[in-house]
Amino acid sequence: MFVYPMETVEGSPAVPVDGDRGYWAALAYRIAAPVLENMSKGELKKNMQVEVSPTWDGRDKDVSYMECFGRLMSGIAPWLSLPDDDTAEGRQRKQLREWALKSYAHAVNPESPDYLLWRNEGQPLVDAAYIASSFLRAPEQLWEPLDELTKERYIKEFQQLRRIDPPYTNWLLFSAMVETFLMEAGAQYDMYRIHSAIRKVDEWYVGDGWYSDGEHFAFDYYNSYVIQPMYIQVLQVLVDRKAPLRDKSPESIRDDLDIAKKRMQRFGIILERFISPEGTFPLFGRSMTYRLGVFQPLSLLSWKEFLPEELSEGQVRSALTAAMKRMFTNEGNFNEGGFLQLGFAGHQPDLSDWYTNNGSMYLTSEVFLPLGLPVDHSFWISPAEDWTTKKAWQGNSFPKDHAIRY
Repeated sequence: MFVYPMETVEGSPAVPVDGDRGYWAALAYRIAAPVLENMSKGELKKNMQVEVSPTWDGRDKDVSYMECFGRLMSGIAPWLSLPDDDTAEGRQRKQLREWALKSYAHAVNPESPDYLLWRNEGQPLVDAAYIASSFLRAPEQLWEPLDELTKERYIKEFQQLRRIDPPYTNWLLFSAMVETFLMEAGAQYDMYRIHSAIRKVDEWYVGDGWYSDGEHFAFDYYNSYVIQPMYIQVLQVLVDRKAPLRDKSPESIRDDLDIAKKRMQRFGIILERFISPEGTFPLFGRSMTYRLGVFQPLSLLSWKEFLPEELSEGQVRSALTAAMKRMFTNEGNFNEGGFLQLGFAGHQPDLSDWYTNNGSMYLTSEVFLPLGLPVDHSFWISPAEDWTTKKAWQGNSFPKDHAIRY
């Protein structure tokens, strides 16, 4: 099987790697191409070398393919929404989008070898939410071009996921994301699943930009992986559609969205300060094998152009690039087929939790959200700047920190 290097792509010119965007695009392509090229031909299950945790709980290993596809597409959807151009990056992006559209069709076609595990286990609810996220992030490029039969199949698969009773944790947001997409697609949806999720998430806010994952607070990165991004995605659709809830007017929901954004801005400030001068960041909590998915809120703030005033685009770009390079210059992140392996900064299977497989690793793709900004956007062309910890440990002036009250 062809192995996808970061610098070149088979059959096309090299992607320049001398700038931050070139590096990001090359890494995103390297991660995405083995998945989408294989799945576009109905060969993901045939060719992806599945690896599960040493403490695997015994569930059907086919969940791996849905995790891989859904999480990847949620992260690269904004990038694939950019218009085509004849640059090396543009040709790669177009190729990925063409593969992705074919892959979406295979995912819900019961006759395809790559029909995903929609109707067994509880895990499909999680990764259906990431597929829904991809459609919400790039509807014109990833949802609308699908043929009517494929769209009908997605709606049917999403609706049958109501068979799953989500635990009283961030899983409530997975149900809400699926139902929110059904609302946006003009299909029958369950408002109770949406409303109950956003009620609980707001109740679980513990202060200074952090939410609890359920009734009890855990110091981990689930604010990054799920809670903050999906909470805002759901609220944004409700605001855009001016959809009232039982006890909230559209204006009240808009206020909730504004508050959620302020909380995410504070959380983004914290994440930026987590990145050391060397590009490392703290390791705590479960699911550390999700790698750069830790920085999804910071990437989302950049893509949506609502970074807090304390963070410049140049420093955020520089910090995230440093973390990428620190992680992906290590050997062992990819297997011989080009797929991600269990680990954090290399192949470290013992770090994985009982529910983790190497499809889970593709949540790292959420760091690539700013690739959805055009190449001439200020995020990409603003001068590189030292980030907070780099300034501090070089003895330079840096901003004091303070909590928020929202």
